[in-house]
Amino acid sequence: MPVLPVLQPRSLSVGFVAGVTPGKWVARWRERHPGVDLELHPYDDDAALPALKDAGIDVLFVRLPIERQGLHVIPLYEEQAVVVMSRENELSLYEEVALTELHAENRLGIEECGGPKAAVEVAASGAGVVVLPMSLARLHMRKDAVHRPVPELPGTVIGIAWRKGDESPDVEEFIGIVRGRTERSSRQPSAQEPAEAKRSASQKAAAKKAGSQGAGGKGAGGKHSGAKPVQGKSKKASPPRRGRRR
Repeated sequence: MPVLPVLQPRSLSVGFVAGVTPGKWVARWRERHPGVDLELHPYDDDAALPALKDAGIDVLFVRLPIERQGLHVIPLYEEQAVVVMSRENELSLYEEVALTELHAENRLGIEECGGPKAAVEVAASGAGVVVLPMSLARLHMRKDAVHRPVPELPGTVIGIAWRKGDESPDVEEFIGIVRGRTERSSRQPSAQEPAEAKRSASQKAAAKKAGSQGAGGKGAGGKHSGAKPVQGKSKKASPPRRGRRR
């Protein structure tokens, strides 16, 4: 007798870089597909793309631009650029900072400081200022530092990426959720399943119960049919009509 393969439980692994919050899409996935486990994996910017290309994860939320060879990439939204500085810096008095105001400041390099977190620490010390996406500035914010928008600087685009040739139904389903497709969208793989496969356990149980009651000889309007009468207003009896007096 041949040995049948053991079916592994379905799962989807989602990676994201620091500052990205995929919570709303993850919540929708878990609401629609509670039987398919979704695993979240945070990455530093430099480690995220190799994890996707090496098939360590299925989809990735990443800052663009990236090397797109072998990948599908969809831009999602743009992050505001901000400047992080010490609370003692005069620029902290502004609600927004003009680009020309930064010319007189010591602009810190993120990589030279050892990453965004270390760059915020250096800026908080008063040694200079650093420009970051707002999400990273908030993530690494300190009590001795502040950040202000710089409207003239281009923002950073966040996108979602996945491997070409690896468009499994679960990956396509998640991409559709991120793109805002509803559960009933004809482009969602789950909406293309046979109707019988999409019926919930409660629906099947209700149908089975109705069938067994019907086999017992109860009519559609019988005592146990489950049908409820329409609750209309009762009509009042009209008084007898009297003849006209002559």
